[in-house]
Amino acid sequence: MSEKFYKDHVVYQIYPRSFCDSNSDGIGDLQGIISKLDYLKDLGVDILWLSPIYPSPNFDYGYDISDYMDINPEYGTMKDFDQLIEQANKREMKIVMDLVVNHTSSEHRWFKESQNKGSPYHDYYIYKKGKKNNKKPPNNWTSNFMGEAWTYVDKCDEWYLHLFAPEQVDLNWKNEAVYQEVKKILEFWYSKGVYGFRCDVINQIYKTSLEDGKGNSLNRLKGGEHYISQEGCHKILNRFHNEVFSKQKDTMVVGETVSITIDQAKRFTSGDEIDMVFSFEHEDAPTYKLLPLVFKRFNPERFKQIMIKWQKNIDWNANYFENHDQLRSIDHYGSRKYHKESGKALGMLLLTLRGTPFIFQGEEIGQLDYDEYDEKNVKDIVPINIKKIISKIPLPKKMKNNFLFHYDRDNARAPFQWDKSIYAGFSSVEPWNKVTETSAHINYELQKNDPDSIFNFYRDLLAYRKKNKALSIGSIEFDPKAPKGVFAYYRTLNKDKFKVIINLNKKEVKYINLDIGEEILKSRSDMKVGYLLPYEAVLIKL
Repeated sequence: MSEKFYKDHVVYQIYPRSFCDSNSDGIGDLQGIISKLDYLKDLGVDILWLSPIYPSPNFDYGYDISDYMDINPEYGTMKDFDQLIEQANKREMKIVMDLVVNHTSSEHRWFKESQNKGSPYHDYYIYKKGKKNNKKPPNNWTSNFMGEAWTYVDKCDEWYLHLFAPEQVDLNWKNEAVYQEVKKILEFWYSKGVYGFRCDVINQIYKTSLEDGKGNSLNRLKGGEHYISQEGCHKILNRFHNEVFSKQKDTMVVGETVSITIDQAKRFTSGDEIDMVFSFEHEDAPTYKLLPLVFKRFNPERFKQIMIKWQKNIDWNANYFENHDQLRSIDHYGSRKYHKESGKALGMLLLTLRGTPFIFQGEEIGQLDYDEYDEKNVKDIVPINIKKIISKIPLPKKMKNNFLFHYDRDNARAPFQWDKSIYAGFSSVEPWNKVTETSAHINYELQKNDPDSIFNFYRDLLAYRKKNKALSIGSIEFDPKAPKGVFAYYRTLNKDKFKVIINLNKKEVKYINLDIGEEILKSRSDMKVGYLLPYEAVLIKL
């Protein structure tokens, strides 16, 4: 077994609000998660990452925290959390918390007290006088959620910085007291028995300066050069590594790192900061065309080259195709026409690349996005804010809705589809977020006893992966002669060698496989000698 538990085990992300409702209030909760631990163990995952479960006013559904050392009453109590840790331990499963420390909620006690300039909490946040006699924001930075990144506070006659919503107030990491507060938070949850942390937008926490930013672009927000992957951020993470993370017997710390390059990723994961980073370059394989409102179709060859670049240059990747912020992977990289085949092909890729795989709830049953953008049911702050900006642009409504759909995180946050009942088995009452239109024919109940289902493909591959370490900690070598849009690579450990072949094209591709071996698992039963059918994937033991 490898030294670190996360290196030969699989992470499953739970968005608690949408996983399982145990008390019939339409909101998922901790007891709901506990009730599904046997399901998760049977699936074959061993690390559970929980999106934020702390108290929150829910402007951004948990990513605006008002108390870092308690449990959101909507989800349960600290006693429920202790029970979750206990029950997970009984099943040899580990819990990872979501750490959101770029900002706090505007409802947090620190921020409320910070509005008094004489309070020590005033320096917990980034306040500054504005331009034009304090009538305009201090600089031209833009928010990740659209619009200006500053809000004026009449009480102290200053502006505060928020790189996201005004209700998500950026902390001042130049203040030693902020570091000490977060250190206490980390130590508190470690003492509760958690395995580690996923750190939200961690490479944005340190603002080197507050000078105006250079132009805007599709990939870099105005001002980003002053706060993305700064030297101060590295120093902070190095301190946490030395003073907290390295003190644990074993832990996993993964960072969400926006606009990160290969070289920057190497620096973050060099051994004295964090273990892994989430990069986003592959998410842009469907790219903009002409205008920001028009999208190109998914390009499987471009996607392949991006994935290979990260596999070759980063020793240990955090591999994912879905999370709470992204569109569902079959709609993003696969095909509804080939729902089962593309779901399995993507699963094969996710679970056999080198690195730690992260499965998002519902991915293992091929859950899809909503059929279309539905303005009446939007919960997510992002499309709401975007709509305010693009509403004045004279373009067809269909084009605008298509753009809003691509940024509507409600797609990933729809309730988990346990069965074909009216609320998909998630709850006995109407959920906080609507169930997708496909829940009647895409759900766990229909798939659990079907040997050809996406669920059982994941289950079988996860079980086989556990028994064959070459598929987790083995080396990886890509076939340079593989056709466009076709992944072909070898995983090797000692005398064990496997070949993985995956066609991510919607069309048949000629590919003669000269490697002789045993077919372990394949995504399609109708294989054709010398050719790969659309979304055909096969795992071969050589």
